Amino acid sequence: MKFLKKINSKAKSDANTGFGTNASSYGGRFITKNGNANVKKSGIGLFESISWYHTMLNLPRWKFLFIIVIFYFFVNFIFASLYYAVGVEHLNGVTATTALDKFGQAFFFSIQTFTTVGYGHVSPIGFTTSFVAAVEALFGLLSFAIATGLFYGRFSKPKAHIKFSENALIAPYKDGTALMLRLSPFKNTNLTDAEAKVTLGMKLDEKGVLVNKFYTLDLELSKINALNLSWTLVHPITENSPLYNLTKEDYENIAGEFLVFLKVFDDMFSTTVVKRASYSFDEIVFGAKFLPMFSRSDNQNKTVLHIDKLNLYEKIKL
Repeated sequence: MKFLKKINSKAKSDANTGFGTNASSYGGRFITKNGNANVKKSGIGLFESISWYHTMLNLPRWKFLFIIVIFYFFVNFIFASLYYAVGVEHLNGVTATTALDKFGQAFFFSIQTFTTVGYGHVSPIGFTTSFVAAVEALFGLLSFAIATGLFYGRFSKPKAHIKFSENALIAPYKDGTALMLRLSPFKNTNLTDAEAKVTLGMKLDEKGVLVNKFYTLDLELSKINALNLSWTLVHPITENSPLYNLTKEDYENIAGEFLVFLKVFDDMFSTTVVKRASYSFDEIVFGAKFLPMFSRSDNQNKTVLHIDKLNLYEKIKL
């Protein structure tokens, strides 16, 4: 990977990005493709470095449900083992004769106690068994309260339901060229007051020392009143742009990254939601333009937004 030694002198760098300037201390891209900071924290204990609430809210749906199910059966297995260790003869109503059947009935009694269902055909006898059942009932109530809160938190969490194109393009624009990337809402939400900001991050070689330089890119439109259809962010490449005079080979060989920050008001949640994206230089297509992604409906009374066409472009000569 080559590092640019000189950039357009008319481009003004931005020092308020939140990223450091020492490029030798950075590994990989600044922001991952899905918009998260590409940072791994160390020097602190695992349990101190993780917010379990945020982790559970951000887990994929299948992982979240898998953890809930595994936790449910694991806890009941532990309590069933305690009942079995104390002796199933202290569980009134257990009729099993084999060890496996005894453990099975203790396990299902644990489930009934944990969920507070309590069918009544099995009940604890004696102080020890009753104490274990009381502790399990309390633990079950607390566990379901936490699980309910997590389910509600995941369901009600404000999210920016917006997709970004996989690639950014260097496309013709008026009498020159421009950097273009496209985004679009993809759910039935009403988004207003959208505001975008695109920052170029580059590793530059200054007198033999690698430094991070950041440049805020001027956009043709940085704000729109409503985000109902797709929105193509356009940065005209003028004499004041840090991209001025960069060739196709430069984009293929230079270490650079475009950081995209979008905030928009969601009137359903009545709050501002944020979305981030990142495009490294090897994700830039030089000499292309996006294909239209919305059209009239068959009955001519609606506009159809084709989300599956978000990434479509055609190659052209510049």
